[in-house]
Amino acid sequence: MVASTKTSAQVVETEPNYDRLSELKAFDDTKTGVKGFVDAGITAVPNIFLHHPPENSPQTPPPQVTHFKLPVIDLAGAAADPGRRAAAVEAVREASEAWGFFQVVNHGVEDRVMEEMMGGVRRFNEQDGEERKQWYTRDFTRDFVYCSNFDLFSGPETNWRDSFFCKTAPTAPNPQDLPPPCRDILIQYSEQIMKLGISLLELLSEALGLSLNHLKDMDCAEGLATVCHYYPACPQPELTMGTSKHADNGFLTVLLQDHIGGLQVLHQNHWVDVPPTPGTLVVNIGDLLQLITNDKFKSVEHRVVANYDPRVSVACFFTGLLASTKQYEPIKELVSEKKSSKLQTNHSNRNDNPRTHQRS
Repeated sequence: MVASTKTSAQVVETEPNYDRLSELKAFDDTKTGVKGFVDAGITAVPNIFLHHPPENSPQTPPPQVTHFKLPVIDLAGAAADPGRRAAAVEAVREASEAWGFFQVVNHGVEDRVMEEMMGGVRRFNEQDGEERKQWYTRDFTRDFVYCSNFDLFSGPETNWRDSFFCKTAPTAPNPQDLPPPCRDILIQYSEQIMKLGISLLELLSEALGLSLNHLKDMDCAEGLATVCHYYPACPQPELTMGTSKHADNGFLTVLLQDHIGGLQVLHQNHWVDVPPTPGTLVVNIGDLLQLITNDKFKSVEHRVVANYDPRVSVACFFTGLLASTKQYEPIKELVSEKKSSKLQTNHSNRNDNPRTHQRS
């Protein structure tokens, strides 16, 4: 027996002499990612992608819950109309405290730009494997990085996903260092997301009872990483994950997803589907924002399930100045003696690996 299939309550079993590291290296050496397997016509999920739930974990929450609905916030007129501004601030506050996630509409990012961005991700990943190979690397100091699973050799699981990313702020990349299928749109999309991110940080600042520019002045919008995920069609989606359960470790994430769906948020111990709705963007709180708000806003776990159909998403991570020696701490106006001791414990348990914010 090579592997046993699983249900949500079973653990995948492999042979005791299974050499996982060798298979990971062989996979990485192909430089064509999961899409390369699909192009080769595989009909079963290879061992390295089998999902292994912890044996001592609580029962997996049901994958679909109909009585929860992710908040949708309309930003139309929020910049100019005081009444709409107040309503948007209150909606952002409620969603950030209760969910850590919300969707936004009328956000200012053009529909044309969002469609072209998803098209650029598809064009890059669906071109010939020999073309993709020239961009494949694990040198994360490069302006553009394409590979499968950023934590391939260090993570506990291998996800059914290929990705590319580039850091678009504080310094924009040289267009000539980006692949032609997505070169122009990657820069244009990131510029529009930066504008939206600043607007969201202003709303979040007001929702905390702080001045409009408080979070921006803390450099929360200084770093932006644009990460594009391609989830190839999976022959056995019940055996693997598109993205394992995790939380983002930056300040704020803005996600664009296509019509396929698969994103789920852990809310009140249930996995809640985030429905793909045309024209919407998904926003979620990261670990650093939870830290500096003294746990007022929540960074929550989420995941992406695998699917029979290919899926595209684009996640923009507002990371702050993670590459510098700058230290972030709770905003003093939000700290009380009652919560100060808890705060230190939460901070010490945070994952400071800069790669983890690129998983959503």
